[in-house]
Amino acid sequence: MEDKGLSTNMRRILLVINCLILAVGICGGPLMMRLYYVEGGSRVWLSSWLQTAGWPLTLIPLAILYFYRRKVEGSNAKFYFITPRIFIASFVIGVVTGLDDFLYSWGGSKLPVSTSSLLLAAQLAFTSVGAFFIVKLKFTPYSINTVILLTVGAVLLGVRSNGDRPEGVTSKAYILGFMMTLLAAALYGVILPCIELIYLKAKQVITATLVLEIQMVMCFAATAFCTVGMIANNDFQAMSREAKQFNLGEARYYTVIVWTSIIWQCFFVGVIGVIYCSSSLMSGVMIAVLLPVTEVLAVVFFRENFSGEKGLALFLSLWGFVSYFYGEFRQTKKQKNKSPQIEMKTTHTESV
Repeated sequence: MEDKGLSTNMRRILLVINCLILAVGICGGPLMMRLYYVEGGSRVWLSSWLQTAGWPLTLIPLAILYFYRRKVEGSNAKFYFITPRIFIASFVIGVVTGLDDFLYSWGGSKLPVSTSSLLLAAQLAFTSVGAFFIVKLKFTPYSINTVILLTVGAVLLGVRSNGDRPEGVTSKAYILGFMMTLLAAALYGVILPCIELIYLKAKQVITATLVLEIQMVMCFAATAFCTVGMIANNDFQAMSREAKQFNLGEARYYTVIVWTSIIWQCFFVGVIGVIYCSSSLMSGVMIAVLLPVTEVLAVVFFRENFSGEKGLALFLSLWGFVSYFYGEFRQTKKQKNKSPQIEMKTTHTESV
């Protein structure tokens, strides 16, 4: 039987697993999206749609968890845990996520990969502020230090990356893409705390199954939103023509499409898993700290320059990462020290 009351060690193991899944998504997703554009792709709604179109993959772990419950609980095992109230909230957030996907894809079609750092930097800032107001997350000196370091490092990458505009992109389009990216960052910075708020207001045990169900509904809603955009823009009809003109060939066009969808699904599963095991701020920190890895991969695959500013940003990101986890370690140790004292006081009161 699934239980939210996981042991500390099990929760840490799940956190590490979700962080690894998130790493695949956040490092591979932007690179696959840029590969699509660089090699001749131009359909923004299609690129947006691919970010959540892999939602049916979530049915695999959901089926495994269901058969596990059937084995343990027999015929009494529930088929699903999501309630109408949580379903509606998840669907609404999913539609907003679809809009965010479109803004991000539009910006990504005009900006080099290195400029995505500005998105990640702004996203962390918006996530921290959103978490403070929406879920009343308390800041510690270590988390504040982390937010500052990661924000400065990522902004340094975006503003001082010396990345020229992509070929064929006008100055006006570049600026517009820049603004779209900032708007996408602000929107997603609100989405993450809202997901955490669903957990807090669920009025039921938050299990791994419920977390995956929420994620699936969100991605389904986002995909439905982008599907409407694709239909209106005739993207489905244009795919076959675009595949024939793709620089890497028609077969590899569809390979890029499929793997882009799979890798972005890793991002969404990882994000919602990290929020479940920790917090929305932790999710934002992980996204920001993985930025240098994305930058290195961009250098390898797209031959982007690795300037001194990028090296400094890498140092600041790693410093912020260490700062956050050191703060978490101190907080956990402090809570452990308090627990025996509380237990002793309770025992003393009972004896009196």
